[in-house]
Amino acid sequence: MMRNALLALWARPLWLLWLPPAFWAGNLVLGRALGPVFPPVSLAVGRWVVALAVLAPFVWRQAWRERALLARHWRLIAACGAFGIAGYNALGYLALQTVPAASVAFLNSTLPLMVPLAAVLLGVERITWKTLAGIAISFVGVTWIVARGDMASLAALRFDGGELLVILAVANYAVYSVLLRRKPAAISPLVFLLATMATGLLVLMPFWALELARGARIPSDPASLGAVLYIGIFASLFAFILWNRCVATLGATVTGVSFHLVALFTALLAFVALGEPVRAFHVAGIVLILLGFFVTTLRPAARVAAPSAP
Repeated sequence: MMRNALLALWARPLWLLWLPPAFWAGNLVLGRALGPVFPPVSLAVGRWVVALAVLAPFVWRQAWRERALLARHWRLIAACGAFGIAGYNALGYLALQTVPAASVAFLNSTLPLMVPLAAVLLGVERITWKTLAGIAISFVGVTWIVARGDMASLAALRFDGGELLVILAVANYAVYSVLLRRKPAAISPLVFLLATMATGLLVLMPFWALELARGARIPSDPASLGAVLYIGIFASLFAFILWNRCVATLGATVTGVSFHLVALFTALLAFVALGEPVRAFHVAGIVLILLGFFVTTLRPAARVAAPSAP
């Protein structure tokens, strides 16, 4: 029964869209908490080592059978690993050490705006007016939350080196999301994910070595290790599997709009875990975020075909 339920959920990618933002909200909260004690590149390496260790036993045989396909498409795999696995995560954790929370929420929510731009520039997708409307509505909701109901307060936000790192990180993930549409159908999704994880780790290795050479120390207390396990399994492996499924079936642009839900789930998680109050501007912003999400993902009812003449 559980297997049938999971298969039914897998067959409905619009339902899956909710899960990666929920997992990434937990990653965002943990990334901020670990920022003072966990070196950023080490955290990025740790999450992908965990994800790779969990996934590899299940797909390595299939990966070996598909090795010729992987070798043929190594450029695409290397690009996905560099942008989506290495670039986005390492830059994001580095930025979380210095960037204020409001700026992080605001800048991360530019992903749904960057994905259509990257899709157009790479010639992968077209943007519909419905998608643009959904993006705009959701972005207004995020902006309203960041501004705490006072748009004039946005003028106080400062964008320096840390904020530019967030923008660069989000741009990396936008490119990754668009490149996923070019994955050959002959390569199984989990094999492709395994290959991109491995290449992403290879890209991170020189930067990790440099970080360690500068004296970085990796914490080994139970709380830090537990956080890395969560990030590696849920925010990395499961979230990327579901995200890739949604991109493959719904497109990078529609899937990208769901990234606005990270702000929603982060606010809810902060309320439950940290006791931060939910105010009127939170409610108004969340309503707009959800409205934009539904505008973009709502599918028109299928027309009933008229019976053909005998």
